[in-house]
Amino acid sequence: MIDNLDALIQLWFAEDIGDGDQTTLSSIPADAMGASQLIIKEDGVLAGVEVAKRVFHAFDPELKMTQFLHDGDKVKVGDIAFVVEGRIQSLLQTERLMLNIMQRMSGVATRTAEYVKLLEGTNTRVLDTRKTTPGLRLLEKEAVKIGGGCNHRIGLYDMILLKDNHVDFAGGIDKAIIRAQEYLKEKGKDLKIEIEVRSFDEIRQVMQVGGVDRIMLDNFSTEDTRKAVEMINGQFETESSGGITFNTLRDYALCGVDYISVGALTHSVKSLDMSFKAVK
Repeated sequence: MIDNLDALIQLWFAEDIGDGDQTTLSSIPADAMGASQLIIKEDGVLAGVEVAKRVFHAFDPELKMTQFLHDGDKVKVGDIAFVVEGRIQSLLQTERLMLNIMQRMSGVATRTAEYVKLLEGTNTRVLDTRKTTPGLRLLEKEAVKIGGGCNHRIGLYDMILLKDNHVDFAGGIDKAIIRAQEYLKEKGKDLKIEIEVRSFDEIRQVMQVGGVDRIMLDNFSTEDTRKAVEMINGQFETESSGGITFNTLRDYALCGVDYISVGALTHSVKSLDMSFKAVK
């Protein structure tokens, strides 16, 4: 579970509730009790239940959830994921935040599961990217895992990824790699090194220098990707990136790459439709 989730939840409450939900406080007695249920309105993969539990508990520890479905479950229209009982004021004030989280996370998990299914029968795994919603990255990356995908680096701090601009500013492949190696040694850090390449010549340079964990093939055609995988011959992990769509994903996987990174898992995903309605 996300390390700083409790702090994030408090920020989200502050954003949505401010100095109070004036509508709820003015219309619902403080001691009124009731129950609401989460109703699924679109087929997909459920994600965010565990986060929803934390939201309810952070706002009102006396809210009681009865859970029927779990993160990663396939859901269909009409399914009830859970029922929450307690103060009606608390149910109403947490409703939108919980729905925003669960709809977004379930949308990401659903999209990821579609990509994962396309890769069945291959040895290729789908990766997310840093193309995430500011402030929601950890939720979205958790949803990718729930959908069956893999997380790439979480941020700029947990892996070295030498991209084209790093290589160009550093003065070339060899200089970029050697400086990264020296930096890790100097700082006493144990991080993986990945480097992006744009041509077969750059692949040769990387293989000559060595000392990296993964080679990213940027905007290679499927034909060139196949050749590149043969050239690398298992000496380094391989990742395809750039311009790969849902329709071309499997073609790249069949070239033998270990990973394919897909920004679309998070940057343009559609939320899964669901609602939180009173149990009458």
